[in-house]
Amino acid sequence: MWDFSVITKDMENVMDVFQKGQVVKICAPMVRYSKLAFRSLVRKYDCDLCFTPMIVAADFMRSNKARDSEFTTSQADRPLIVQFAAKDSQTLADAACIVSPFSDGVDLNCGCPQRWAMADGYGACLINKPELVRDMVRQVRNQVENPNFSVSIKIRFRTRIHRDIRLTVDLCQKAEAAGVSWVTVHGRTADERHQPVHYDAIKTIKDSLSVPVVANGDIKNLKDVESTRQLTAIDGVMAARGLLANPAMFAGYEDTPLECVWDWVDIALEHGTPFTCFHHHLMYMMEKITSQQEKKVFNALSSTSAVLDYLNETYGSARLLFVSVS
Repeated sequence: MWDFSVITKDMENVMDVFQKGQVVKICAPMVRYSKLAFRSLVRKYDCDLCFTPMIVAADFMRSNKARDSEFTTSQADRPLIVQFAAKDSQTLADAACIVSPFSDGVDLNCGCPQRWAMADGYGACLINKPELVRDMVRQVRNQVENPNFSVSIKIRFRTRIHRDIRLTVDLCQKAEAAGVSWVTVHGRTADERHQPVHYDAIKTIKDSLSVPVVANGDIKNLKDVESTRQLTAIDGVMAARGLLANPAMFAGYEDTPLECVWDWVDIALEHGTPFTCFHHHLMYMMEKITSQQEKKVFNALSSTSAVLDYLNETYGSARLLFVSVS
């Protein structure tokens, strides 16, 4: 069960992050990866706001085990948005009420393109159901007692961008009328994976709404943050793969600095991060700073102790220098 005594921490209003005149820098909801330990890492490197991985609201409500494993936080883990996959209003509202004392808002996933999600009525299929999305936003707004608790949605575009952008705008405007706090737009359709981001369509949505709009897609460094702002006038950016490759990206580093690697080691060990997750994060982080031969050796390691031995043998002197300077 959750230890409520250590995870409650009041925040005046999560929307304050959008009032600073700067682009809000956000860690995206990533299955398996954007958990507490990784959120703790990116917060050290100028990440303004973090999302949990997507949680299926029905499973969350049905099972104590699911709640304990899927939603883990700490006193320092704020501001925090809990992202849910849901397909009916009351289940989403019930889940939001449970997490509301321990987070700053919930986000409805309307963009996950995975087949299982869409087959079950979750994720990107909701962009074709604007009235349902509107009702889900309204029910959360009506049933969570904290007026500062945010309700946001994360969407993709409907197919045939330029022909159907008006339908995506309509969805967003219905959500806005229901009380949505902000909208995150992944700049691709559900059918697109690595195609170019549709910045013009993001700008169309931004120009159509009064609430903040966040852009998601191909944010890999601070130059991308600035260029996206100039192209779209958005209020925030959300990064996923860019942060996996370089958790210090928002602090202005072009590649993952070694001190960030060591920070991850310390944080992951402190949180008892399972080896596979611990190792995978390091593989992403070290992709650009290791040779092909080093990758081959490192990626084949099979235990936490082996990883620690490798890091100490290869980068131990750099860590000693970093500690002495600090």
